[in-house]
Amino acid sequence: METIYEKIRQRARQIAARFPSPDFYQTFSKANEFSRHFFEADPIIAELQLFVAGKVKNNLGHGLGHAVKVSIDAGSLMIIEGGLAGYSKDYTRRRLLLVQCAGLLHDLKRKHKNHAVKGAIFSRELLKGYTAFKHDEVEDISKAIENHEAFQKILKIQTPEGVLISDCLYDADKFRWGPDNFTHTVWDIVAFSDLPLQKFLELYPKGMETLARIRNTFRTQTGKKYGPQFIDTGITIGKQINQVIKTEFSQHF
Repeated sequence: METIYEKIRQRARQIAARFPSPDFYQTFSKANEFSRHFFEADPIIAELQLFVAGKVKNNLGHGLGHAVKVSIDAGSLMIIEGGLAGYSKDYTRRRLLLVQCAGLLHDLKRKHKNHAVKGAIFSRELLKGYTAFKHDEVEDISKAIENHEAFQKILKIQTPEGVLISDCLYDADKFRWGPDNFTHTVWDIVAFSDLPLQKFLELYPKGMETLARIRNTFRTQTGKKYGPQFIDTGITIGKQINQVIKTEFSQHF
């Protein structure tokens, strides 16, 4: 039987479909295409993806689909920002691999308190078993994971290359706070928690305030320019959904 949240999700997706794709994807279509192709072709990424798939079921709205999107967008940001930094093609490809690994692993401990820190510890131990990675590369991945949560103290990273992996992961993760938040994440979370609709509506304004705060937290040059559009679109969609719930689903609260 279809639940109330499944019905609301359908309406949310109808609303979100009215909005164009964020400019980031049109402006950097080549970087996005390359990142996606790399993600689909690299054997290490394929192995990690299988591992993650078995670990993130019912993961509070942050399952495999979320991890894949973050990985590909983080890769796109690495290509763009690596170009701005003057990285060689070979070095960019290597850093692309690292940031996509971070994207896949970043929410493995999403259900735990201090999930970013615990996820970093877990990922560090996991990747030590991969001979393909050097010690400093494992550290860059794990520190990026520790730094991906919003409104927390940022762990200091010693190298600009390490900082860039961290920043690309953060920005790609926060892109998901745009339309994705209302087509996927919110409804997966409430379905898992079995939250009553009335309680959901009481919490809704605070959630929208948190969403607005994300707007000014992007870290890369590209994220600072294009990230706010994701958030603004998400806020507009969120306001429309709130109105739809109050008018079309009022009999449920």
